Amino acid sequence: MVRCHGTIGSPSLSPVKDASSAHEHPAPGTGGASGHPANGLAGSQSPYLLQHAHNPVAWLPWGPEAIAEARRRGVPLFVSIGYSTCYWCHVMERESFESVVVAGHLNAGFVPVKVDREQRPDVDELMMTACQVFTQLTEGRSSGGWPLNVFLDPDSLEPFFCGTYFPPQTAFGRPSFVELLRAVTGAWQQDRAAMAQQARRIADVVRRQMALPAAGDVTDATALGSEETVGQVSSALMRMSDPTNGGFGGAPKFPTPPYPRFLLETGAGSVDQVLRHTLDAMAIGGIFDQVGGGFHRYAVDATWTVPHFEKMLYDNGQLASLYADAFRRWGDSLHAETARRTCEYVIREMVGEDGRFLSAQDAEVAAREGANYVWTPQEARADLESAGCADDVAFAFRVYGLDGAANFKDPHHPDAPAVHVLRLSERPDQLARSMGITDAEFRTRRARVDAVLLAARMLRPQPMTDDKTIAAWSGLMAEGLADAADALGDRHFAEAAGRGISFVLEHMRSADGGLLRTWRGGTASVDGFLEDYAHMANACLALAHASGDWRWRTEARALIAAAEVRFLDPVSGAWFDSPAHAPDLFTRVRSVDDGAVPSGTSSILRAMAVLATAERDAPMLLRAQRAIAAIAPALREQPVAASATVLAARRVAKAFSDAGGDLQG
Repeated sequence: MVRCHGTIGSPSLSPVKDASSAHEHPAPGTGGASGHPANGLAGSQSPYLLQHAHNPVAWLPWGPEAIAEARRRGVPLFVSIGYSTCYWCHVMERESFESVVVAGHLNAGFVPVKVDREQRPDVDELMMTACQVFTQLTEGRSSGGWPLNVFLDPDSLEPFFCGTYFPPQTAFGRPSFVELLRAVTGAWQQDRAAMAQQARRIADVVRRQMALPAAGDVTDATALGSEETVGQVSSALMRMSDPTNGGFGGAPKFPTPPYPRFLLETGAGSVDQVLRHTLDAMAIGGIFDQVGGGFHRYAVDATWTVPHFEKMLYDNGQLASLYADAFRRWGDSLHAETARRTCEYVIREMVGEDGRFLSAQDAEVAAREGANYVWTPQEARADLESAGCADDVAFAFRVYGLDGAANFKDPHHPDAPAVHVLRLSERPDQLARSMGITDAEFRTRRARVDAVLLAARMLRPQPMTDDKTIAAWSGLMAEGLADAADALGDRHFAEAAGRGISFVLEHMRSADGGLLRTWRGGTASVDGFLEDYAHMANACLALAHASGDWRWRTEARALIAAAEVRFLDPVSGAWFDSPAHAPDLFTRVRSVDDGAVPSGTSSILRAMAVLATAERDAPMLLRAQRAIAAIAPALREQPVAASATVLAARRVAKAFSDAGGDLQG
């Protein structure tokens, strides 16, 4: 013991009309087990699929076997997509996929398929885009989220009906899941041709969205990275910003790291004020684990107080990098401490003995959301007093709001008492002044309290950790650690980054030397996607800068070259996200929009710009410029949706401007 002195789908099945666009409005998603016999998921390497391996539903993994079975039987594929730490995925499993009644309908009328979106982001991106198209056409608004449930024509693999969470009983204007299954089965049996036609209409819209308009030229590439475009994106982000609470938009409030990253690299004046307000608000809010460090996925409220409690590696990698770079710019100790504690959390809880990075931690424990993280005043007092810290009780209550009203009541367990998510009411230096103590004393006492509370918390049942390794996310985390090592002067962070990168490069390789996306239990699988190569290349470049070991540049160059072979369109010069020759997709996936992470396109372009600038490589810069020209016309109207690509274009344009004719090539 530590001691003080030591979303939603439409119920309609009517055919949809054609349309040309739909926009993403991400919604949250979030598991269970039973004593039923094992189904077709039992041999999976995915923790998410294994969560469903004993459902009575006759699940199969996405692949040739499931597709062939649906074609043989002449029934639709029911494709359910989620991830292991997705709260609403857990809810729908408990309510529906554990039900023998639901299983009877699914098994009789469909071939049920489970997909881990983290393992197959191409399938997820394609079906999510289809869901957004479908809901735009049927409901007049685009929506999506997880669990994502899609019904596919078995011949074309095109979706004809899409939705997210469906309740077990009719509620909130939504049909029960069993009613929906009956309706889809009836529609398929009565008029399969109409369902196939509806699937084609939806798929055609998706294909158009993933296609590019006519490519631009060098002028367009330069314009995309110009100060005018940068100003457009900055203005859009300023309009989206919350002047009271920080961040962008209202509740639920996501960190969306590409947004503050854009402002950090381009802003000044009032933009800096908005950015610093956002960084401070997140650092003192409940979205940051004040006791254990690291960021939760998002906040359910506008004030960053109550998080949705899962922790994702990709968020923490990007935010470690963001806070480290913010400290480098302004020298603010809060930013340094936030970066440091994020990295320390990851090394403590999200790194395997072999140095690899783990993917995520769940939001719930024993079906209780946030159970590991919340406190009652009585619990905190007892833990502090039993550790000999009675003198720190009043301090802890003041710092973490335990002397005020509780701020979290689990909506899924209304009989449970309200509890506290720990957060600060203001910056630590402001709290110290208001308490009449020095910053140094505040830091010492807070560290003591945190150590006691964390030790007590670790004795509780812990959330599930998804222990698979994902190449792309490993790259994001390694880059965050390398940036923190450079900004904070901590070589241990650089060493952790190097171990994580080395694991991927040594153990996650295909027979032809390409990257494999995931590793678990001694087995690597799934051909890598553009983002895997891109984020790993950027991690290598960040570590080269932090460590001065230029062999990491060589690794970055090899990754970029391998990505060009696999994902670069030789006709347009633009990038695809997924490999060619994928028979299980109705179109090849391409997206330049950013989401929770920067797009694969923006990330590979950033890596090319950094490496080409460092090594004065004109041919690489020219290839990057050509790719930017190819996508620039598609980004003219809404460049804010691809802010990371605008940053990459800015880097490329600056490299040409700075070098003049003094480039190799």
